Amino acid sequence: MPPETNDEMEDLEPFEDVELVTGEIVFEAEPRIIDPHVLGLELPEDREAAVQLLLTELTGAREEAGLYLADLQRVAADFDNFRKRMLRDQAENIERASQRVVIGLMPTIDTLEAALITEAETPAEKKLLDGVRGTLNLLLDTLAKEGLEAIPTVGSEFNPELHEAVLAPEPGNGRLIVTQEMRRGYTLKGRLLRAALVAVDYE
Repeated sequence: MPPETNDEMEDLEPFEDVELVTGEIVFEAEPRIIDPHVLGLELPEDREAAVQLLLTELTGAREEAGLYLADLQRVAADFDNFRKRMLRDQAENIERASQRVVIGLMPTIDTLEAALITEAETPAEKKLLDGVRGTLNLLLDTLAKEGLEAIPTVGSEFNPELHEAVLAPEPGNGRLIVTQEMRRGYTLKGRLLRAALVAVDYE
């Protein structure tokens, strides 16, 4: 066959609108074959018997896994209870420590309150009492933020759980009312810290 001339080459049309088709060749992975001897199983030659044996082993494995899961859940619950108990004990220890501090401050509060009973006779004494009053108020305000509250006394009904009667009338009928406060009582976060010493009378 004679070679093509330049004129014939020019008559050839160029390739136009040719789409390149790309694709991905996917090789299917071969199924993994597990040797039953690795699992400690000796499968019988009969297919039905082998299936039943495998189902039995699967059922046993699931039951064992369920037991392990139950043990794990029990351990998790025990740990959660332990954590909550630790937090509760920690809070109680902090509360007891706060209570000891407040109880230790009671004599100081009583002394400051007793000092305010006196009347100032000179400007110097008035200035001194004002300083005592400011110190007492500052101390009580600080302790109030920790949960300290004064027990209501004069004019309130006598409550043997909060009041300790120092002066009381002869037994009779009627409701006992607090008429005088001898020593202020306090509660700390709702718990009785010290009962109030009071005088009571019938309403």
